[in-house]
Amino acid sequence: MNLPFYKYQGTGNDFVMIDNRELLFPKQDSSLIAQLCDRRFGIGADGLILLENDDATDFKMVYFNADGNEGSMCGNGGRSIVAFANFLNIIEDSTVFNAVDGIHEAILNDTVVSLKMQDVSDITIRNNTVFMDTGSPHHVQMVSDLENFEVYREGAKLRYGLYGKPGSNINFVEQESNDSFAIRTYERGVEDETLSCGTGVTAAALAMHKTAKTQNNKVIVNARGGQLEVSFNVAKDGYNNIFLTGAAKQVFKGEITI
Repeated sequence: MNLPFYKYQGTGNDFVMIDNRELLFPKQDSSLIAQLCDRRFGIGADGLILLENDDATDFKMVYFNADGNEGSMCGNGGRSIVAFANFLNIIEDSTVFNAVDGIHEAILNDTVVSLKMQDVSDITIRNNTVFMDTGSPHHVQMVSDLENFEVYREGAKLRYGLYGKPGSNINFVEQESNDSFAIRTYERGVEDETLSCGTGVTAAALAMHKTAKTQNNKVIVNARGGQLEVSFNVAKDGYNNIFLTGAAKQVFKGEITI
């Protein structure tokens, strides 16, 4: 079977994107998905995303981690699939779509995609760390000298040691200004540092506000792969009207035999 595919990236977080509206892709084959995501023996990506039909919304997003297993919500993947749906002429400049964590809205302005995230209410603060679920579980920890921080070593240690087998994504953050922060993320499923993580950036922005590192409700977060903006409203029991905004672009398209 010759499989047409597209490669998308959102601030360096890259994805194999497949139009699966005819349900031809063997999505139960986790070893195939892992192979397609392999950077030496496949196409290479942080994850694989299927665009499928959905009865209630414009389309459905099905996301797989690079290890071949179906994953929780991916923010940069969500922004990328919106750009892909626009490319396929399914949507124009706005959309509503279904994902593993529920319904999402998004707005497109050229290559910039603004994705509405789920409300966040359950936030745990322990010492220098914050934990919350922004569609995926995230540990946020402030550090100094982020550039030279051992993200892989410390991230793997926390991901397995503190959170066990189900794990959590681990984010290390350093403040740059009143409303700007740098971030580096160890992602579960990828089991390595990625250039960007959308749900992690969202968690970091909310964590910085929750711990009074910023008073602004529009926060700039600089990942290694580029800049993202998180805006939100403060609610009685957490945060709502949360938007993750940044560029999402098609890198190339091709065909691979599976």
